Amino acid sequence: MIDTRKLVFFSLLVAMGTTLHVVEGMIPNPFPLPGVKLGLANIVTVVAVYFYGLREGLAVTVARVFLGSLIGGMFLSPGFLLSLTGAVISTLVMSLLLHGAPGFSIKGVSVAGAITHNIGQLLAASLILRSSSIFYYLPFLLLAGTATGMITGHRLSILVARLEKTGIMCRHEG
Repeated sequence: MIDTRKLVFFSLLVAMGTTLHVVEGMIPNPFPLPGVKLGLANIVTVVAVYFYGLREGLAVTVARVFLGSLIGGMFLSPGFLLSLTGAVISTLVMSLLLHGAPGFSIKGVSVAGAITHNIGQLLAASLILRSSSIFYYLPFLLLAGTATGMITGHRLSILVARLEKTGIMCRHEG
């Protein structure tokens, strides 16, 4: 039987992640590089992986990308495929770092997630375009991913500390 408390938090994480995904898609890009976003939905993904584990983190990630793309009218578009690929790859990497590399801080995990999200998107784009020339964009995305990962990582570290302090959520180990 599913723990009701876990189901409620899981549902809230999916709702928050979907909302952030949709809202961020509606905000004009404040950066001079196309495709660069803050990655606010990444906060929800890290919270899911941190408190519940990889399986739940992937479920939240996939659900928010599917729902966000349906709401935003991008379902099954190239943008959807780029988003899904980047989100799944970054969730896998962040889970590995959170649970397999204890030396990484939440901020470091967030930066790694942002960077691997960008790499995943470029991999998907290169398959769609059938060209590896898209990887010339990688240095710019690495720089942007580092900056945005630090910003979201800072917010994430505050959120995780508050959730642990209040006892609302307990960290998943392993």
